[in-house]
Amino acid sequence: MEIKSVKLHDLGQIPYQEAWDFQKACFNEIIEAKLAHRKNPDSFKQSTENHLIFCEHFPVYTLGRNGKEQHLLVNESKLNQLGAEFVKINRGGDITFHGLGQWVVYPIFDLDFFYTDIGRYIRELEEVVIQVLSYYGLQGERSKGESGVWLDVNTSKQRKICALGVHLSHWVTMHGLAFNINNDLSFYNYIVPCGIQDKTVTSLSLELNQKIDMNEVKELLLSAFIRVFQLKIT
Repeated sequence: MEIKSVKLHDLGQIPYQEAWDFQKACFNEIIEAKLAHRKNPDSFKQSTENHLIFCEHFPVYTLGRNGKEQHLLVNESKLNQLGAEFVKINRGGDITFHGLGQWVVYPIFDLDFFYTDIGRYIRELEEVVIQVLSYYGLQGERSKGESGVWLDVNTSKQRKICALGVHLSHWVTMHGLAFNINNDLSFYNYIVPCGIQDKTVTSLSLELNQKIDMNEVKELLLSAFIRVFQLKIT
């Protein structure tokens, strides 16, 4: 597989809407470039830019385009009490939570220069997190029919440690993964996470019974992205 250049962005702790606006700017820029290239057959295969965005969000519940609003179990007054926002967005999947202590990673990739296979793309996002969990001695797994990364699949203890949700247009991706590290899991009590009612949510710190170095996890995630997607960071 050819090595792809990717611009790395660390947005730090940022409100959800600001990060979404940044995503959309990168996403739209790639699509506009692709459409321009198509008008000139000689330049159509010209490589477009790719972006990899890391951030932490202040508390927010996001609902995917196919999600059910009733999976948010609280009213606006309770949201205000929790200090959390509620945002409807254009990714796939149902409702999920983002908060401080959780790494959210948004790959804005032009899959025309990777592979045009959305199933493979989802599996490789999961593989990134599975490799990081392995470093900490945990066996991350896929659960049939359910996206994301899980622990103890097909047992009564099955629990989710990383949620996935993506949007795709003209083979350009946006949104991505949310990996629970040190975040406050009590926020999940107020939703039906990802629309799944019979399974729980966990975090790396809960599994290891200690606070985790967020920068260490970021470096591990970045290294795994480089390996799995064959990237060159610029």
